[in-house]
Amino acid sequence: MSGPTTDAGTARPAPRKAVKSPRRRAREFVLQGLYQWLVSANEEASIEAHLADSEGFDKADRDFFTGLLRGVLARQGDLRERLQAYLDRPFAELSPIEAGVLLTGAYELLHCPQTPYRVVINEAIELTKGFGGTDGYKYVNGVLDRLASDVRSPEAAAWRAGRP
Repeated sequence: MSGPTTDAGTARPAPRKAVKSPRRRAREFVLQGLYQWLVSANEEASIEAHLADSEGFDKADRDFFTGLLRGVLARQGDLRERLQAYLDRPFAELSPIEAGVLLTGAYELLHCPQTPYRVVINEAIELTKGFGGTDGYKYVNGVLDRLASDVRSPEAAAWRAGRP
């Protein structure tokens, strides 16, 4: 027998590795780029060039990555201002991961109406679980959910009422 077995000695399938969509990969690279920008103040062109040479970048949606990274960086002042109303502390006190995820999620909620708000929030939660602190995803979820309730109120209300 190959692979893991149960107590009864029968084979059970090996756990499957989750396949990441090109957009999920793009969001991961955007988060890495925003981290570089937040921590080291690297410039957009430098960040893009560095990440384009990273392992796995060829499996990311390059156009989505570029639009998202450039959009967040171009509108970061407005995004911070919009997010601050839902934060329990100054934006500058957030961890770089939480800050990057919140900026990305806020940008998508405000500027990517073709992406359902629940997808935006779920992607933000998954990014925070993968790269952030233990319970950071709960904070990100709460902030983005409140923002979505305000900026996409009809969509959020329909989802809550069971009519996605």
